[in-house]
Parts: sequence; structure tokens; C-alpha cells
Amino acid sequence: MRFHILTLFPDAFRLLTEYSIIGRAVDRGLVSVTATDIRQFATDRHGTADDYQFGGGPGMVMKPEPVFAAVDTALADIPANEREQTPIVLTSPQGRVLNQRLVDEFAAAPATIIICGHYAGVDERIRTGMITHEVSIGDYVLTGGELAAMVIIDAVSRFVPDVVGSEENVREDSITSGLLQHPLYTRPVEFRGMDTPEVLRSGNHAEIERWRRRQSLERTLRQRPDLLETADLTNSDRVYLAGLGWSGSDA
Repeated sequence: MRFHILTLFPDAFRLLTEYSIIGRAVDRGLVSVTATDIRQFATDRHGTADDYQFGGGPGMVMKPEPVFAAVDTALADIPANEREQTPIVLTSPQGRVLNQRLVDEFAAAPATIIICGHYAGVDERIRTGMITHEVSIGDYVLTGGELAAMVIIDAVSRFVPDVVGSEENVREDSITSGLLQHPLYTRPVEFRGMDTPEVLRSGNHAEIERWRRRQSLERTLRQRPDLLETADLTNSDRVYLAGLGWSGSDA
């Protein structure tokens, strides 16, 4: 998996590529992260990447020329037969909120180009003339798009084979399965008066799976009931949820 990051602060990505799981994936050649300074494509000797807004208003706007040139250079580094499949992503609070379906879409692509938004925003011609996806990581505003880009890289990289554990573990993680994850326990059995559920120590795998499924359903209903509308629920799941007070469309 190859990520081409176009940013005003390329050094920020060292935190991602030199440490922890993604850092190890980069070292092993499973993931490639290339962070390019947009300023090097500026059309003046000062490396200007932003300018005042036409019509007035607070905040500077990222100029189109250096961004288009940076994207063209990134695309040239991608094999011709893969370019049409490569998402060109703009991080922006105006974008579609990142979710697992979008992560799956990016994970299926051979490469991803991410433009890190900054200042008041980007020239509209960047949005309409180049990008394929505009992505937000939540309904709030950051000082820049670098953190959002790192979130996308981390979420997508988990689906690259051998980056983290087994594919089964990745697919069963919270949200990926469509439901929130069931409670997890490890040793000791008792800690400060809190016990591990006996069913998890019973050795009865069918009962353990039943308990875990119901716990996932309960937690999702309590904390993210919106997920239940699109989750892959069995008839038994729906009956159980109805008993907990869920009144979903097909309950």
C-alpha cells in the first residue's frame, strides 16, 4: 500500500512512520508513506502556497498551482494502469466523515494521494478539478489536515496483510464487524473486587460466542444505536435487541 501525502509540514509524518505498528510496516516494506512539501511546487522563489481570498474575508486560501503540480508529480510516480483507481483525497471539515466503508474503499486501492488542507481552505478549483474524495474525521476543526491524514493512513494500513495480526482479528475488531466490540478480559481473574465473567472461563465455546455477541449488541445499542440500522443482524439478534427496548425499522 502506497500513500502519497501532500502537505505544508512533511516532517509531521515522522511520528507515524518511525514508531509503533505503522513504523514497523514501513520498515518491512508493507506500507510506503511519502510526504511531499507542497511549497516546493510554488511558482515564486518564496515558496508561496497560499494567498488572500477574492471578495475579501478572514483567512488565507491554498493556491491551486502548487497543489495541482504536486498531485501531477505524485500521479506520475504511480503506474499508469493504477492511476484511475487511485483516490485523491482532500482532508477537510466539509468532507464526508470517515467510516469503515470508506476505509475499505481506500484499502482496496493500489495507492492513495492525500492533500492536507490548511488555512481557511483550498481554492475551489482544487476541489472541483482534481479530488475524488473529501474526507473529515469529525465535526470539528483542526489547525491542519495532517492529523486527519495520519488517521486515514493508520485505519487503511490495518487491512494490509501482515501489518497487524491475522485478517480475522482485523475483521472482528470493533466497528469493522458492524457492531461495537464485546468486553475483553485477561488475568487476574479477580481485581479489586471485580470478577471476570464465569462464562469466559467455562471452556464452552458456543456459550462464550453467544455471550460475546449479546454483549456487542448491548454495547452498540447503548453507545452507538445508529450502527444497528446498517449492521448485519440475525433474527435472533433482532429478538434480543427488541427485548432490550430497541425499536429498529425491522425489529
